[in-house]
Amino acid sequence: MSSLIEQAAERLEQLRRAGAEMPATPSPSLSPQAVSAAQHSISEPQAASLSRSVEINLEALAAAGIVSPQSPRSQIADQFRVIKRPLINNAMGKGASVLTHGNLIMVTSALAGEGKTFTAVNLAMSIATELDYTVMMVDADVARPSVMKVLGLSEGPGLLDLVLDDSSDMSTMLLKTNIDKLTILPAGTPHPRATELLASDAMIRLLDEIANRYPDRIIVFDSPPLLLTTEARVLASHMGQVVVVVQAGKTLQSEVRHALATIEACPVKLLLLNQARTLSMEGYGYGYGYGYGTETSSKPDYPRRQVKS
Repeated sequence: MSSLIEQAAERLEQLRRAGAEMPATPSPSLSPQAVSAAQHSISEPQAASLSRSVEINLEALAAAGIVSPQSPRSQIADQFRVIKRPLINNAMGKGASVLTHGNLIMVTSALAGEGKTFTAVNLAMSIATELDYTVMMVDADVARPSVMKVLGLSEGPGLLDLVLDDSSDMSTMLLKTNIDKLTILPAGTPHPRATELLASDAMIRLLDEIANRYPDRIIVFDSPPLLLTTEARVLASHMGQVVVVVQAGKTLQSEVRHALATIEACPVKLLLLNQARTLSMEGYGYGYGYGYGTETSSKPDYPRRQVKS
């Protein structure tokens, strides 16, 4: 029992240094059960204190065309208000049907360079302006991570590290930002067997934990392109919703069809047309179009409505 008490005291001291209010040491009269509870029971505020805080330069993001919760109303912010609403409704069980893992949203594309990371970051930032929900941004493009670069932050431990060692505490790898409702999970340490890791039971357990830990949290994954790697296809099989970004005038319809065929198992697929041009005079002329496809579709439902970027 003495060894158990010593371990509990050491753990409590670590929490105290992290800012959590704890008694100096566990009482010698505590039972083994009480000591074990002291070791493993951490309230949510205490767990949050273990996360590393980072500062996002919101002015630089706004200049790069990224939605910022502190910026005045803009056309791009209005676009993502339209884009996020059905995704949020589906995530919270307010859509046509209740989805398994509906709050796990993967943003991808058929090929590289179509704007998926730009879209994923904007979507996460837009959801962070919601009053009733929080958002976690996960960089799941483990081969070529770019979320941290877009946000002006340094890389660190993250997704792959958690899958490799599922005993790791996710809260120690989450980055708490200066945007109240936004946290970030980096891609983590590169690994030659990343595809196998994302297909592992440990990954499935991690996704279950992420999806179910907080009922008001929506998780946005920036994933690799569907036709260039197999990681995205594996990840999509565990998602409730997938957003496929298509660059207007560049991506062939055959490539889009092929990409959608790789994610047939996902119940909700949203196509988002990037950099589209129209002659509309309504102020919503170029940038994003969107449309839904489902697992029962015989062909992609190409975007019909367009919103300006």
